[in-house]
This record gives sequence, C-alpha cells and structure tokens, in this order.
Amino acid sequence: MSFFQTCLIATALALVLERRLGFADWLVPRFGHPVVWIGNLISWLEARLNMADQPDGQRRLKGLVMLVLVLAVVGAITIGLMLALRLLTYGWVLEALIATSLLCQKELGQRVEQVADGLDTDVQQGRDAVAHLVGRDTKALDASEVSKAAIETLAENTSDGIIAPAFWMMIGGLPGAALYKAINTCDSMVGYRNARYGAFGWASAKLDDLVNLIPARLTGLLFTLATFSISPTRAARAWGAMRRDARKHASPNAGWPEAAMAGALDISLGGPRTYEGVVTELPYMGDGEKPITPGTIRQALGLYHLMLGFFAALIAAPALAWIFI
Repeated sequence: MSFFQTCLIATALALVLERRLGFADWLVPRFGHPVVWIGNLISWLEARLNMADQPDGQRRLKGLVMLVLVLAVVGAITIGLMLALRLLTYGWVLEALIATSLLCQKELGQRVEQVADGLDTDVQQGRDAVAHLVGRDTKALDASEVSKAAIETLAENTSDGIIAPAFWMMIGGLPGAALYKAINTCDSMVGYRNARYGAFGWASAKLDDLVNLIPARLTGLLFTLATFSISPTRAARAWGAMRRDARKHASPNAGWPEAAMAGALDISLGGPRTYEGVVTELPYMGDGEKPITPGTIRQALGLYHLMLGFFAALIAAPALAWIFI
C-alpha cells in the first residue's frame, strides 16, 4: 500500500476504535496521556521564555521559538514511531491504536450528555457539568443557557477534537494528527488575547487558525449532510445558517460548525456570555426561536453521532476497497 492508503486505513480504524472504546483511562495514572505530555512541555518552555518585562516583539519571537520547539519534539517522536511501525506487516493497526489517544468522540459525547442528565435533576448539576466543558462563567446560567453552552461546545469540539486530527492523520499519518494536537494545545494554553499571552501566544493562535480552516468548514458541511438524511428542509436551514452566519464569529473557524448546528436544530446559538466577570458580545448563529432545553442537547447529540458515523463511512469505504479489492 502507498503512504496515503495506509494513512487512510489507519485513520478509519482509529475512528472506529476510539468511538467504540474511547481512550483507555486506566493507562493515564501509569503512563500519562500524549496531550498532557505536550501540555507539560509547553508549560515548561513558557515559564522560561515568556518574560513580562520584555517588549512585545521579543515576546512574539520567543513564542514562535516555543512553538517550533514543541512541533520539533512532537514531530521527531511521532515520525520515528510511524516509520518503525510501518516496517511491520500490520504496523498501521498499532498506529491506529496510538492515534485513538488524539481523538475524543466517546468522551465528548459522554460529557455533553452528562450536562443534559444533570439538568434533568436540577440546574446546578447542569452548571457543574458544563463548567468542565466551557471557559465562560457558569454560576449564573439558567437551564436554557447551560443547554446552549453544551451544544456550542459540542459543535466546536467536534471540529477541534475529532474532524481536524482525523483530517491531518489522513494526510500525514500519526505525525499529522499529533502535530495538529500540539498546535491546538499550544493555542489553548497560550493563545489568549491578554497581557500575559497576547504577544507570546500570537504565533500559536495564528497557526491554529490556519490548520483549522479546512476541518472547521468540513465539519459544518458534514453536519449539514448528516441532517439531510433526517430532513432536507432542516439541511437547507443548516446550510443557509452556515453561509450567512459563520463569518460573523470572532473566530475564523468556530462559526462554521456552530452555525450549521444551529440551523439544523432551528435554534439560535452565540450571543453574550461572561468571562471572569466581563461580558463579551458575540454574534448569533442561526435565527431559530425554539427553546433550548436538555431535549435539544440530546437532539444535538443524535446529529453528532449520525455525523460521526457518516464521516467514518466516508473514510472506511475507500480504505476497505484498497484492502480487499
């Protein structure tokens, strides 16, 4: 098999295995997790390179140095590992198993479902559950706002946590997925527009925007196509919301899956939210007026699972053809 064929087959298998089994949590206390290892490296470098008393230009340069060093370490390890595995007859199976640690289909679905289950009991349990998923203040959210936050994070993290690493794995194998996760982790740790990270995290934030351009739009399209199998009318609404509203979002990428999800469910996402006591005004995605409830979260999860099955089938079909034909 060619390099690309092997990447495609390993990606399809990783998606199937991780969706069914998730990541083996019992391994974490013993060996840790690849994303935690990357995060520890980022923290170590940031503490030594990001100096508050230095000018912004110098901090930008040091932030770029940090990013390059992280990518160099992750790339060297995963490229060497992939080359070693591909010397084995079925080494791509082990490559797929390792790659399951870079996906989050099962965990994301479970965590969002916990929000709906919590709201079924009382609002506070819903707030507690959604606080593990979002960065906004959750203490004052009502049931509708908690439900909205859960659906927004489901849509956005479907792109960042599943479609994007799978997309880059199809192109570059295990190193492609790992390098994407390294970039995404850099952005999530230092890519903030504040005094500490505004300059230092600039390169990480810009590169994260770049590597998510295609996956975010692909995620919105996949949500729309999955919705079409339920209702062409709802799919048309998802497509229209995505085309109209996605570019309004402050992020060049987050608006695409969120707008598609909003249109598919005939609801409105986005709007004002509070971070550390400061209200941030964000544009609305979708123009639906249906109330957002725990039932809406479960509708979003139904679409999520349908889309994941559709995505895996799109990858698995040519992969299986190469294996058996």
